[in-house]
Amino acid sequence: MASLKKRAKEFETPYPVTKAITKGDAVTKLSMFVMGLGNLAHKQIVKGILFLAVEIAYLLFMIEGGINNLYHLITLGGRAQEEVWNEAKGIYEYTGGDMTILFLLYGVATIFITVLFFMIWRVNMKSAYEVECRAKEGKHINTIKEDLEAILPLVFMICMAFTSYSKVGDHLTIFHWVGLKNFSTVLGMGNSIGKTFWSVLGWTLIWAVLATFLNYILGMILAIVINRKTTRIKGFWRFCFMLSAAIPQFVSLLLMRTMLKDNGLINNLLVQAGLISSPLPFLTNATWARATVVIINLWVGIPFTMMQVTGILQNIPGELYEAARVDGAGPVTIFFKITLPYMLFVTTPYLITTFTGNINNFNVIYLLTAGAPVPVGATAGKTDLLVTWLYKLTVDLQYFNVGAVVGILTFVILAVVSLITYRNTGSYKNEEGFQ
Repeated sequence: MASLKKRAKEFETPYPVTKAITKGDAVTKLSMFVMGLGNLAHKQIVKGILFLAVEIAYLLFMIEGGINNLYHLITLGGRAQEEVWNEAKGIYEYTGGDMTILFLLYGVATIFITVLFFMIWRVNMKSAYEVECRAKEGKHINTIKEDLEAILPLVFMICMAFTSYSKVGDHLTIFHWVGLKNFSTVLGMGNSIGKTFWSVLGWTLIWAVLATFLNYILGMILAIVINRKTTRIKGFWRFCFMLSAAIPQFVSLLLMRTMLKDNGLINNLLVQAGLISSPLPFLTNATWARATVVIINLWVGIPFTMMQVTGILQNIPGELYEAARVDGAGPVTIFFKITLPYMLFVTTPYLITTFTGNINNFNVIYLLTAGAPVPVGATAGKTDLLVTWLYKLTVDLQYFNVGAVVGILTFVILAVVSLITYRNTGSYKNEEGFQ
């Protein structure tokens, strides 16, 4: 059981500062005092020099005036302006008193710089421990060029969100900084883009919850049914359900889109059988289209979930079930009291990553409906997710600045939901494992 906690912890960053301090080698531990030493020792010269330069700059700043700023922040001065007689000039002069407002300003600025330095120090420790682990495992250690190639596109995209870079106003060649204007446009309700964002965000969250938990529950139930002792030829049933996973997803989705059209195979068969008099609007009515994409996603996703949880189900201790049956518990009670809690404990990281994947599930939505039907505003459809709307904003409409804002907000939403959800689950809190 104790291994369950370890398995859940793997969802966290593999190079935390605590491990760097407690388990790192001598060079990594010395990086606490000489920033960049761990990187320099593993030939990441530029990165090591940058960390060291930050430390030197911070120490010089503190020696030159930072410590004094913190002292004055505590006392806020107190020396008042005084009137002094100048014998040579024969007049009264005033001595300069303490400028309390400046003491407060410089003190707060020093605290801010110190916090920023501490954040960089943490990055330095993680980086030192990472290169140490990679070197021990014989893995490739990135050069500064490779790091920049990975970071620069992200920085470029973030910067784009604060510019007028867009087809609107013909700013694709010459554009300028606009501050937080784009964020105000996207988050505001007084314009078409803002209304579209909140509508698409609402459907995206509903879709992600339905797609994640319906797949999970139904896939688990299917795995339980196949895994029963009374079920024969288990391998054959698993093979049947995995057939849909064997076909490339984009082929399956395009085929399903063709079959679900008003003049598609499914509607034609239903009409010929006399079950309906007119085609069902699988893809042309907003409610039908949303239900359709959820159901098709179940058809695509349930086999993967079934295979994912089958092995875990087989590892649930049999004595738990035996004790429950002795106490008179039925199948439903056993499922909700033993099977489901155990599964959630072990698979919470899997659920969170699945939820994230469903929010960014471009294939199912775009290949089935392309976001249609019934436009929301002028840029999105009723089945558009944030990711498909982002695609339309950037590729189709060339609203690059608004698209960058949507990308940033999507990341923020995913990060907040994932962190809050994971930190409030048993797999994170329960140090003793599943009870």
